[in-house]
Amino acid sequence: MKAFLRDVLTTFLLAAVVYLGLRATIQDYIIRQSSMEPSFQEGQRVLVNKVVYKLRAPERGDVIILRPPLSSNSRAVPFIKRIVALPGESVAIRGGGVYVNGIRLDEPYIKESPLYTYSLDKVPDNEYFVLGDNRNNTDDSHRGWTVPRQDIIGKAWMTIWPPEKWGIVSNYDLPMQVSGRTNMVLQK
Repeated sequence: MKAFLRDVLTTFLLAAVVYLGLRATIQDYIIRQSSMEPSFQEGQRVLVNKVVYKLRAPERGDVIILRPPLSSNSRAVPFIKRIVALPGESVAIRGGGVYVNGIRLDEPYIKESPLYTYSLDKVPDNEYFVLGDNRNNTDDSHRGWTVPRQDIIGKAWMTIWPPEKWGIVSNYDLPMQVSGRTNMVLQK
């Protein structure tokens, strides 16, 4: 009887350690907004890598899950957005294009070009400028807020639902976004 109880307790403890280890490193996220269409749709499920940014800094093009700013109406529901600019960089949105440090980004992932203008001379230290892929229907940094690093929950890693959308999340870094283009200087 003692051996049986020891085996049950050992199995329970091992399962608890595995469960807690997985919860600390990976979590699932259900998309509840249309702000990332066409890349992600409402109801889609994504696995989030919560460890990656403990090993390296977030990069431009990463799709992240973040705690929304206090100014948002949806404070309880985390946001999913794409990092467009890093700490210390400048951002301008005009004429349907997004410029980072004077370079217009090639953004094949957006639903439609932004119909608004915005400029930020410098993304604050340890903060990130994020935009939704559905540029004209999203609560993102063009509304005047940036994301502090500590508010980034993790990087969207893999879509797991629905089955036809299963796969690794596409991220676009700056060299990919400016490849084949000349560096267009932002005119002031």
